[in-house]
Amino acid sequence: MADPRIYLNTQPIQPLGNHKGKLQCSGQSRETASFSDLLREAGRQVVFSRHAQERLQQRGLPVSEDMIHRLEDTVDRLAQKGARKSLVCLDDVALVVSVTNRTVITAMDGMRGNENIITNIDSAAIL
Repeated sequence: MADPRIYLNTQPIQPLGNHKGKLQCSGQSRETASFSDLLREAGRQVVFSRHAQERLQQRGLPVSEDMIHRLEDTVDRLAQKGARKSLVCLDDVALVVSVTNRTVITAMDGMRGNENIITNIDSAAIL
């Protein structure tokens, strides 16, 4: 029979290390950013699906911080235009992106893009 008693840890939660009032947000140090700023920034980030991560790794396609920032800006512009699923050609990488979910669905080599047929997209951005 299970013990019905509940045990609560009375130890206070302490932060790891000494932060001195600074929060890390998107690689930059900010003076105590507000929660709404952090939430807005988190909602702006583009995530990669597991399938997209596997394709990038299998095909040896590099993704730099600069590419991610350009991709986020492009997804913002596509969302303003009302796009839902888009093909984004970024440098030598072709990405199919769900604009509404801000998620990269799949990735392929830009050179191989000529051999593939890409369906179920409503827009394209070539950078």
